[in-house]
Amino acid sequence: MPGGESDAALAARVAVAAGELLVELREDMFRSGRRDWQVMDAGDAAAHVFIVDALTKARPGDAVLSEEGRDDPVRLRSDRVWIVDPLDGTNEYGERGRPDWAVHIALWERGVLCAGAVALPAQGIVFASDPPAVVPDSGRPAPRLVTSRFRSPPAAVIVARALEADALRMGSAGAKAMAVVVGAADIYLHDGGMYEWDSAAPVAVAESAGLWCSRLDGSPLRYNERDPWLPDLLVCRPELADTCLTALR
Repeated sequence: MPGGESDAALAARVAVAAGELLVELREDMFRSGRRDWQVMDAGDAAAHVFIVDALTKARPGDAVLSEEGRDDPVRLRSDRVWIVDPLDGTNEYGERGRPDWAVHIALWERGVLCAGAVALPAQGIVFASDPPAVVPDSGRPAPRLVTSRFRSPPAAVIVARALEADALRMGSAGAKAMAVVVGAADIYLHDGGMYEWDSAAPVAVAESAGLWCSRLDGSPLRYNERDPWLPDLLVCRPELADTCLTALR
């Protein structure tokens, strides 16, 4: 924004602050003997309220689509929509000591993702679309594919076999996508369905860093749709995209 905080800086600032709130809340609740489901529910609710309030104050004319909020159809008539997952990887958040959960904040404007941030609060890290992350070179003899902790998506099995890829399991879509950004993995794909808020911020950050982001058929990812369901996702190093997509056809 001219003369003020940019959208990417706003996303990063609010994601970091929400993450700090979540870290403190988690520690306090576990210390007081709360159950894991109570920790997860409290985290979802507190982060949602904090983020929506912060975005509304900073950008009062924008709409917000949040996993934890009511879907207001006004977003479909808006030029600018913040797409938010206040706590991505809620199950991991509810496991004491697990670091693979995230806060997602992205901005959709007139058909494209134009800003975004992914915070990994338990690791003290935030990634933003501006300045973009620098993806390191991979010196691995075989690519590494990151996938779900609890299931092996059929598409992931196909690609892993085609590329003779090693596998890495991790929670949170944001944590998995950022593993590709930092070079800990080379490919992240998901074919079990997700919602726009699961991938919008990770895709905004990954695309700004020069990574390939698409549907599994190679078509573009579209956001702020009437139905926020997204069937699948591919985030990978650009030099691996054609091989991945060919294996999936």
